Amino acid sequence: MTISPQEFLKKYGFDKEVEERDHSLRENALDHAKHLRRPHAGTPHDWEEWERYKREHPDEVEDEDES
Repeated sequence: MTISPQEFLKKYGFDKEVEERDHSLRENALDHAKHLRRPHAGTPHDWEEWERYKREHPDEVEDEDES
């Protein structure tokens, strides 16, 4: 007697769906906004803005050592 893959997964408890991270542009933008880090590229204006933000909000910026 054979069982279907779905029945096998259900029988051995593997049928529970693992919630995968959403990789949409919106989700990536939210993740980036929540974890402010030094930019990797950008215009001189972007870098000036980053330095100003880092001075004004030091507690909201993650350390550059962390990845």
